Amino acid sequence: MSEPRPEKHDFIRDRIRAELAEGRHGGGIVTRFPPEPNGWPHIGHAKAICTNFGIAREFGGTCHLRFDDTNPEGESMEFVEAIQRDIRWLGWDWGDKLFFASDYYEKYWDAAVKLVNEGLAYVDDQSEEEIRKNRGTVTEAGTPSPFRDRSPAENLELLERMRAGEFDEGRCVLRAKIDMAAPNMKMRDPLIYRIKKMEHYRTGDAWCIYPMYDFAHCLGDAFEGVTHSLCTLEFENNRELYDWFVQKVGFEKEPKQIEFARLNLSHTVMSKRRLVQLVKESHVDGWDDPRMPTLAGMRRRGYPAEAIRNLVDELGLARRDDSTASLGQLENCVRDVLNRTAQRRMAVVDPLKVVITNWPEGRVEQVECENNPENPEDGTRTVPFSGELWIERGDFMEEPPRKFFRLAPGREVRLKHAWFVTCDEVVKDENGEVVELRCSHDPETTGGSAPDGRSPKATLHWVSAAHAIDAEIRDYDTLFTDPNPGRKKADTDFVKTLNPDSLKVIRGAKLEPCLAEAEVGAPIQFLRMGYYVRDSKAEGLVFNRTVGLRDNWAKLAKQQQAGRKGG
Repeated sequence: MSEPRPEKHDFIRDRIRAELAEGRHGGGIVTRFPPEPNGWPHIGHAKAICTNFGIAREFGGTCHLRFDDTNPEGESMEFVEAIQRDIRWLGWDWGDKLFFASDYYEKYWDAAVKLVNEGLAYVDDQSEEEIRKNRGTVTEAGTPSPFRDRSPAENLELLERMRAGEFDEGRCVLRAKIDMAAPNMKMRDPLIYRIKKMEHYRTGDAWCIYPMYDFAHCLGDAFEGVTHSLCTLEFENNRELYDWFVQKVGFEKEPKQIEFARLNLSHTVMSKRRLVQLVKESHVDGWDDPRMPTLAGMRRRGYPAEAIRNLVDELGLARRDDSTASLGQLENCVRDVLNRTAQRRMAVVDPLKVVITNWPEGRVEQVECENNPENPEDGTRTVPFSGELWIERGDFMEEPPRKFFRLAPGREVRLKHAWFVTCDEVVKDENGEVVELRCSHDPETTGGSAPDGRSPKATLHWVSAAHAIDAEIRDYDTLFTDPNPGRKKADTDFVKTLNPDSLKVIRGAKLEPCLAEAEVGAPIQFLRMGYYVRDSKAEGLVFNRTVGLRDNWAKLAKQQQAGRKGG
């Protein structure tokens, strides 16, 4: 029986424990994850997903999935389905608590009418540019709209005409009437409704005015009885407005917004606008390109959902948003999971022929190989061994340096799970390139051990040439060369830092025969090479490299640090 996980402590969980100890939230806590259906979720969303669903589960509550579909531009069922698919893949489920902001359009309308009738909202005829200009600055108060003092009756008439479609887009908006001198600029008469004459993917052309996020989000929480609206720190300044709308509309039970630091990841972008640009400009192969930080891209690359959940746990919840997780941290989490779960197989990516000259002609031996030394319950498999093999070209050097222990003329090595072989002859083509090695095997070393106890310093993987299957290998590097692409305000053209070597396609790899039936999504460790997964979209036998066997990022960071010090 596994040991129970230790109780998690952070400023949100400790606050909830204190509230429950006081007898609050008698009906149980309610959280929510409120994505906009205008793109596919990325790893930054994974933190919000795991936080909201995870905390609800820990405290015996519920987590709602509510789509914030208040802007018809760019929204679609494709994105709704992608978001649902990725949440389930991460290991969470919302049960029957699936909601859409568009389900509440009449309720939002009623709330807006209430604010208008109470003199807390007005229709503003200023242009978008004028509104922005008159909002003021962080040090200067805003200028009230010349339409701010319209009567409730006039505002209601204009609002009804907005809904009826009498005005063009941009002609007017509905604004809350709060305080144009408020220190928090979010409180300077924010927009509630704007005109958008386009079809909505769920409501069609039933509406031509749509509520703004700050108005719809908090009311959606209140409609559903959400107790804790957990969101990332960029919404911290929105909290005051969140509370204002909930209170003025008149809810007795007020949900509380709590902010935490979001998940940033090096060598990639998290802006949905920039991810859309990468897809639309064909810099990547769609939203699920394995180089993308989207959850679908990571799944296609072979990242296990458990690893992403573990990264979120490792980073924890903090109030400060001043750190970025390194790609090395993510890869370490991936590697930890795959080391336990991935089946071991042999694959030769850059093949070099080996002929065993003293092997009986036509003989094939079935060699027993373990599937995962980390999990004996995975058992063993048999792999064919013949007199002609493929090994990695990099495992041979004709004139090896002192610390090269692999195959060389006159040197003996161990073949994994098989025999010891010695290189007796090197065959070259007319250009002087090595094309074949002629070796002899020691028949007394079956199973990889010698009766006399000798032990070669190198063990090589191999594939029988007669039984090998051909495959394509896709090796991935970071999508950007810059660790923080586009994070500087002056860096508007972030695509300039795209890595031209982010994808390397290797054809003609030789794999052991059982990999012809490799299951899509099932993790595999190619011995001595790294972790791979069969691609879910490509035709034929294609394997994506998930992550290497070792953490090369730590080594790279040390080299970069040494270079800075040497300056």
